[in-house]
Amino acid sequence: MLDIFVTAKDAAATPVWLVRSAELKHWCAEHAGAGAAWVETSGFKAEAGKVLLLPDGSGGLSGALLGTGDGADPFVTGALAGALPLRTYRLAGRLGEAAADAVLGFALGAYSFNLYTARTREYPRLILPDGVDGEETSRLASAIFMVRDLINTPTNDLSPADLADAALDVAHAHGAKANVIVGDDLLTQNYPMVHAVGRAAEVAPRLVDFTWGRVDAPKVTLVGKGVCFDTGGLDLKPSSAMLLMKKDMGGAANVLALAALIMGAKLDVRLRVLIPAVENSVAGNAFRPGDVLKSRKGLSVEIGNTDAEGRLILADALTEADSEAPDLVIDMATLTGAARTALGPELPPFYTDDDALAAEIADAALATSDPLWRMPLWKPYDAWLDSKIADVNHVSDGAFAGSITAALFLRRFIDKSKAWVHFDIYGWSAKPRPGRPVGGEAQAIRALYRLLKNRYAPL
Repeated sequence: MLDIFVTAKDAAATPVWLVRSAELKHWCAEHAGAGAAWVETSGFKAEAGKVLLLPDGSGGLSGALLGTGDGADPFVTGALAGALPLRTYRLAGRLGEAAADAVLGFALGAYSFNLYTARTREYPRLILPDGVDGEETSRLASAIFMVRDLINTPTNDLSPADLADAALDVAHAHGAKANVIVGDDLLTQNYPMVHAVGRAAEVAPRLVDFTWGRVDAPKVTLVGKGVCFDTGGLDLKPSSAMLLMKKDMGGAANVLALAALIMGAKLDVRLRVLIPAVENSVAGNAFRPGDVLKSRKGLSVEIGNTDAEGRLILADALTEADSEAPDLVIDMATLTGAARTALGPELPPFYTDDDALAAEIADAALATSDPLWRMPLWKPYDAWLDSKIADVNHVSDGAFAGSITAALFLRRFIDKSKAWVHFDIYGWSAKPRPGRPVGGEAQAIRALYRLLKNRYAPL
């Protein structure tokens, strides 16, 4: 369990009240005296994320108020870790069903990325409210921290080899059986598009493959896009578009964190994780616009743009995932700017043909405050991927519906799986919010973890 959590009750712990703007006057009426007077003197309005320390009569601290605004942000408690003096606190008042999110939010506010600095920081501690599972909340927070750390690490320290090592660390920590295919072995073992995308980089491309759980359990396979840096290839990105491309392995980071949650909770599944790890670089042997690549599935793929490399490596990995006819295949990728144009950075779209699965995902997203939105696999747009010289082009020649056509391309590599869902995530917080600093961010994994826990009880 995270060391910011305290399980023992402590009557001396400092209370923190969560107050909506509309309820501030009521709080002041209930707490008449110096505390209420100080609220008025300070001009505190209970805006979301604002913290007001309440003095006692001797110059000490009697408590604190956290403004929650209109109450829309379930993780507004993330503001507390950086604003409260070091001591032990308790959440005062009636939290009800919001208690678990409030505690997770507090934990998320205690994140910092310190790989390149000597700065360390201590954080206040929180007594766990009744009914909140500190171990489960700690697992969730640790998984999110893993995602953030991996995405925030620049490519000079997170090459395809380093990403593979990170995946192996997760696998070995839970006793999973792992294998890594590297370099030209990708050709001999028939992952030609993973090889083509990554062959121009100094660090060779690779495919990480690990399995966990009893052999006859329901099969759940996770596939994560692991492009450790994307120059755009010969369709070179401008420098402004390259600045955040260390995050292009965000799908892999989220898949690894979800796998850690599944294994940590010992869900009764046969888990398989596939991560193609590459860097899309420029060199004399880089794949070219107009090339035709053979895929693992056997389909020939015309390259319309080398900056749409992620779907190529996913296609080979999905073909392998599909070969076992699993009960569920989940792929995650920072795939298209079109998804952000449609829904913005905080609402990832997902695609599936399975209406029942889509409803489960929507319910889990709502229950976990992990926003997701279903988008259509609009079949008429599939013709936009037609090629005159190959079985398929991997991009359309127009500017419309880029996220949908990317999902439709991936759909071609799924035949046997009982259910498949694709998440086109952003993996990044562009603006700071309580508990969510600017930088790498987990998306969809809390909702998916909830769904999988509901489906597959722990052993």
